[in-house]
Amino acid sequence: MPRIELITAGESHGEGLTAILSGVPAGLKIDPAFVTSELKRRQHGHGRGRRMQIEQDEAVLTGGVRGGETIGSPIALWIRNRDHASWKGIMGAEGLDAEKVARRRLRSPRPGHADLAGGLKYLRRDLRDILERASARESAARVAAGAIAKLLLAELGVSIRSALVALGPLGAIPAELAWEDLEQVDEESPLRALDRGLEPEMVALVDEMKGRGDTLGGSVVVAAHGLPTGLGSHVQWNERLDGRLAQALMSVPTVKGVMIGDAVSISRAPGSEAHDAIERGDAGAWRRASNRAGGIEGGMTNGEDLVLYTFEKPISTLRQGLPSIDLDTMEPHSAQYERSDVTAVPACGVIAEAMVALILADAMADKLGGDSLAEMKAHLEGTKTLQREWPGQPNGAR
Repeated sequence: MPRIELITAGESHGEGLTAILSGVPAGLKIDPAFVTSELKRRQHGHGRGRRMQIEQDEAVLTGGVRGGETIGSPIALWIRNRDHASWKGIMGAEGLDAEKVARRRLRSPRPGHADLAGGLKYLRRDLRDILERASARESAARVAAGAIAKLLLAELGVSIRSALVALGPLGAIPAELAWEDLEQVDEESPLRALDRGLEPEMVALVDEMKGRGDTLGGSVVVAAHGLPTGLGSHVQWNERLDGRLAQALMSVPTVKGVMIGDAVSISRAPGSEAHDAIERGDAGAWRRASNRAGGIEGGMTNGEDLVLYTFEKPISTLRQGLPSIDLDTMEPHSAQYERSDVTAVPACGVIAEAMVALILADAMADKLGGDSLAEMKAHLEGTKTLQREWPGQPNGAR
C-alpha cells in the first residue's frame, strides 16, 4: 500500500474538482501561492483552447492543513470550475434540463478518445457521462496535489523540472541531457521547449494546424535532481520504481509511451556501450560516468538524475471529425466536436512533473518512514551517512 496516495473526483464541466492526498507528514509548510503557480503553468502554452481563458484555477485547502502547516491527516483540495455556470442544467448533480441535455448529448464517439470504450463499459448512451471524467480537465487536481508533493520533496533536497523536446515532426530526443539544460528552459516561452531555437518554427506549425482544424502530439522530458540512492526496490515486481513511474506517466491524458533514460538507443547497442561505468567521487560519493539508465537500475534509484520521456498522441478531438458512428441511427457519421486544444504537449510536461513528484514523495516516505517532516529529514541524513560509509570495514557481515 502506498504511504502517500491521491484520489480525485469531479467532471470537466461539473461544479469543480476535488483532490484528497493522504500520507503527507506533519510539519510541512504549504505555500498556496506555489500551488496556484503550478496550476497556471498547466494552463500555459501556445495552442491551448478557449477553456484556458475561462478558468483561472486556484486550489482551496479544505482539510489537513492548519495555519499553513500539514498536521498529518489527509489533505483536501477544491478547484472550482468557472465554466460550470454555462453548463447548469446539463452537468448538475440533480435537476437536469432535458432540452439542454439533448442539445449537448454526445452520440458520435471520437476515435482515440474514451467515448466508445467507456460507453460500452458503463452502458451509457449519452457519451458525455464518459467524456466529462475522461477529460484532461481532471489533471488540474493532480497538478495541485503534485505541487504539495513537490514542496515535500524540496524539503528533502529534490527538484523536478520538465521541457518539451519534440512537437509533431519538429525536435528530437537529445543525445545527452544535463540538469543544467532544464534549468535554462524559459517557463514563459510559448512552448517551454528545450531547444529555444526551434520554438518559432514550432509555434508556426501550431498555427498551421489550427487553421486546418487539426492537432499535434509530441514528447516531453521530465527529470528529478537530488534523489538519494535506493528509492524503490528489486524484491517485488510492484515495488520497482521504474514500473511505478511508467504507470503514473502512462495515466496522463494523451500519453502513449514512456522511456527511461536512453532506453531506445541502448536497446540497439552492445552491452559494452549500453551501461554506466561506476566511479568513486568526492567525499566517498558513488557516481556514474554517464546516465544512460536514466537514474534507475534494478527498480531503484542509483543516485544519478532521474530522466524520463513521455510520448503524446495528437489530441483526439478534431474540428473536422474523424469517421465514426451515430449511436441513434447506427449509420456512419463524423465524430462530434467538443471544444479542444490544438496541442497540450507543454501542459503534459507539467502534469508529468506532478505525477513523478507524487510517486517520488511516496517512495521517499516508504524509504524513510516517519510521521513528521522532522523525522523524515533525520532519517534521510542517517541514510546518507550510512551509504557514504558503506561498505565500511569487514565485520563478518556479507
